[in-house]
Amino acid sequence: MRLLRGLLAALLWILGAVVGLLAVILCVTIILLPLGIPLLLLSRRLFGAAGRIMLPRRLRHPLQEADKSARKSARKARKRTKKLNKSMPDLGASKAKRTTRKFLKRQRRSLPQPG
Repeated sequence: MRLLRGLLAALLWILGAVVGLLAVILCVTIILLPLGIPLLLLSRRLFGAAGRIMLPRRLRHPLQEADKSARKSARKARKRTKKLNKSMPDLGASKAKRTTRKFLKRQRRSLPQPG
């Protein structure tokens, strides 16, 4: 998959270079300037797309990846809490709640802080 993304990025990069060269040539002739400027913008987009394709998902979508890992950690904490509550059936309900809150608070402190 990585090789395929690399080939696609290289193809987009070459296409962007060709379109950019054509746009520069069109911009040199004053009459064709209105055609050259949009082609320059298209070339810039192609270069940007090629760069984004080469990056791993974590760098392309940092917020979604952080959200995904936070959900995963929360899921693990809920499972651990359920196990903890099942292992303490003889405690009173209020004491089990306090223990669960302490456990979740410790879990939150151990998570990496954003920013």
